Amino acid sequence: MKATLAGTELPASAVHTLIEIGDRGGLTATELCERLNLEKSSVSRMLRKLIDAGELAEGNSDTDGRAKRLTLTAQGRRTLATIDSFAREQVGGALACLPAADHAMVVQGLRLYADALHARRAAKTAGPQTGAAPAIRIEQGYRPGLIGRAVEMHARFYARAHGFGAVFESKVAAGLAEFLPRLDRPCNAVWTALDGDRIVGTIAIDGEDLSSQAPGIAHLRWFIVEDGRRGGGLGRRLLDEAVAFTDRSGFAETRLWTFRGLDAARRLYEAAGFALAAESPGSQWGSEVVEQSFVRPFVRPRRS
Repeated sequence: MKATLAGTELPASAVHTLIEIGDRGGLTATELCERLNLEKSSVSRMLRKLIDAGELAEGNSDTDGRAKRLTLTAQGRRTLATIDSFAREQVGGALACLPAADHAMVVQGLRLYADALHARRAAKTAGPQTGAAPAIRIEQGYRPGLIGRAVEMHARFYARAHGFGAVFESKVAAGLAEFLPRLDRPCNAVWTALDGDRIVGTIAIDGEDLSSQAPGIAHLRWFIVEDGRRGGGLGRRLLDEAVAFTDRSGFAETRLWTFRGLDAARRLYEAAGFALAAESPGSQWGSEVVEQSFVRPFVRPRRS
């Protein structure tokens, strides 16, 4: 309720503006209105004050000759660094009052709540739709850009959830690069969730990765949904496609590996027939986590 925020002399909307522009490298006033959910007149007045104060600079937009692209000045970057430092100290101080094992739970809870708010706002914007097809479609098979998008979504999510970095991102990229050329074999498949042409979710079944351990074992891999898309049923749709494929293909069982604390994903797995088989501490991904393995036995497809 204070007039200023994050140890600055700026109001909350101005602090949020610097964060959004700094995070994306630049935005137009129209894009900023959409992100802040504020009226154009209010945003225009605030931007003029930030420009006059030396926090922002105006330049030409790469996509719209009529619009101005707003970027941080050197002073703006220093202000943003102060805001980030304030936030780290505040959040770090709060988390220090909790056991380390609960940190991931806090992150996941905040992510679930943010996703729910995003889904509600999207639903209100879209308005009532009777009998309309889902805006996001799911397709099987390779698509250009699949590796890059899947790696990006994994890297961003797990950096926040578990503090993973270059080691994790590199392993995800290497695994996908090895897997995709094997899609011509009927035991392997990948699905993408598409919003238009943009990939917003992925999942795969690797029918060969675990064959050296035992024949007939499928490996569920690279299950991820873009930030802001979770909580609306998209993850369940992807998972349904994958497990239906394993059952049609006659795999004796399907296995997956994940980490403790991802409770929303665990609920999806258990609803699809997976059960926790084992868990143990591990650090192969770049930071210490509790790894979990889940197993789902073959389910005979129903006859129509």
